[in-house]
Amino acid sequence: MGTAVKKTIAASQTFLLSQQYPEGYWWAELESNVSITAEALLLHKIWGTDKGRNLDKVGTYLRQQQRDHGGWELFYGDGGELSASIEAYMALRLLGVPATDPALTKARSFILDRGGIAKSRVFTKLHLALIGCYSWRGIPSIPAWIMLLPDSYPIYEMSSWARGSTVPLLVVFDKKPVFAVDPLISLDELYTPGTRHNPELPSANDWTDIFLYLDSAFKVAEDLNLVPFRDEGLTAAEQWVLERQEVTGDWGGIIPAMLNSMLCLRCLNYSVDDPVIERGFQALDNFAIETDTTYRMQPCISPVWDTAWVMRACVESGMEPTDPRLVQAGEWLLQKQILDYGDWLVKNPQGQPGGWAFEFDNRFYPDLDDTAVVVMALNRVEIPKDNLRRQAMKRAVDWCASMQCEPGGWGAFDINNDQEWLNWLPYGDLKAMIDPNTEDVTARVLEMLGETGLTMDRRRVDRALAYLQGTQCEDGSWFGRWGVNYIYGTSGVLSALALVAPPEFRPALERGANWLAGCQNADGGWGETCLSYNDPIHKGQGDSTASQTAWALIGLLAAGQGTGKWAWDAIDRGVSYLTQTQLADGRWHEDFFTGTGFPCHFYLKYHYYQHYFPLLALGRYQNCRWA
Repeated sequence: MGTAVKKTIAASQTFLLSQQYPEGYWWAELESNVSITAEALLLHKIWGTDKGRNLDKVGTYLRQQQRDHGGWELFYGDGGELSASIEAYMALRLLGVPATDPALTKARSFILDRGGIAKSRVFTKLHLALIGCYSWRGIPSIPAWIMLLPDSYPIYEMSSWARGSTVPLLVVFDKKPVFAVDPLISLDELYTPGTRHNPELPSANDWTDIFLYLDSAFKVAEDLNLVPFRDEGLTAAEQWVLERQEVTGDWGGIIPAMLNSMLCLRCLNYSVDDPVIERGFQALDNFAIETDTTYRMQPCISPVWDTAWVMRACVESGMEPTDPRLVQAGEWLLQKQILDYGDWLVKNPQGQPGGWAFEFDNRFYPDLDDTAVVVMALNRVEIPKDNLRRQAMKRAVDWCASMQCEPGGWGAFDINNDQEWLNWLPYGDLKAMIDPNTEDVTARVLEMLGETGLTMDRRRVDRALAYLQGTQCEDGSWFGRWGVNYIYGTSGVLSALALVAPPEFRPALERGANWLAGCQNADGGWGETCLSYNDPIHKGQGDSTASQTAWALIGLLAAGQGTGKWAWDAIDRGVSYLTQTQLADGRWHEDFFTGTGFPCHFYLKYHYYQHYFPLLALGRYQNCRWA
């Protein structure tokens, strides 16, 4: 076993080091479903910028992603999803593919069998309304005057991603544009009988019914041109959008905010050669991946995240902390620390900046998860200007401390961003309008403290530990918000508790480890389907993947260190799975999506997850097994 592990580690290190960019960072594709690409194509059609790009290759990409059942998926093997399929169909029609094309005939049957356009999500209907394929009467109305409310309530009660997407849409919802695109399409063929001219907002319970009544009132005011402070609200929204464009041209580092901001400015009659617009399109181009035959969009990019994890994996698997390649990566990360005040300042005025973001540049939205991982990566390398490294790490920890939420944990981007009622808005049908504290981000912050020796007020640590203790499931697992799912969450919490928890947490560690060992697959690996977000009956169940096997091993190894009880049989079998499934070039292959954007609605495949997490797990195994 020892020889196989060393060989596997060496091959993995060689592969990852070969992928380092000259500037010092690592960065791999972040894959999502086809809707992101379809919406980007639509934006280019609306602006008339499609001719300057090889967007015909989008058609090849969409055809490759269509499944035998006729639809398109949110994640590999989900059976197809209605809204993503409608948007893919729309994109192919915008590329000139006739409705009689066999691929579209097959897709149409899939879509109609699931209720057609009337049953799709609000954001799909929004994109169809932009080109006259759906009625604006069926789109929620949000008056722009909410920008003028004290402290911009509820704008700053929304999650950063919802905020960055919503503010520009205030302008779009007000203008209700119908753009002429080439070719003109109707998509009438995707409506079931009786639904084409009867748009309705979804109603799920008494709360949403209240919002439906409000929406009706807003629409009456719009019809009568009696919307108060309309111009002032639109101006405030426009100014907010302009202020938040990065020098790189993007907004919030995410495609939905970027697309919506560009739609907002199109509705305000900005010129295509305006510098703001030119930078915006350049940012979109930077998120695109073009091959000889295909063109697709990433929803976000992850260089800071990828770089920090590769550094941790390399050092913990045996590379010297003075290795020039790792030192260069550390110096690159230091340059990326955000010392500007972002949107978090609104609810955290006492905080001082010091975080890191996910992307190359994102001044307004550093996040706790990236910040904690970067601090742990910097802790592992030796940089010539050590005082700068230590100062940066201390600033980061202080910022994290200031961002602790009232329940004791940490959210991703904001503090106390937990107004659940926002998820019941008809507009929020993805149930992703808020950013409350979560188990996995909380665990990461605590792990940072335990690994680096940096400190927070002990009362903060105790509150966080109590939060994690209270969120452990009866079976011993923890929920994973940003990775799929309970394997991810449990691994992260065990990694933290093993480092910082007092002895009375040993039973929690043991229960978590027992749950992980109990859901190991017969092949020695671990896997969990995204369906575990829809129904916990699927928790810990799924085909084995390299990334999820690594998470399980990381959790079991941490629990062993924290309790002195080692599940060596399960650990050894998991390590064998990784050594036996590694490819000849040092990589691992993984089809499945193991990253989470919005549970139940939007998933991600980080193309480096199957590489640096196994390396990290094998490095820790080597250090524990033969220490």
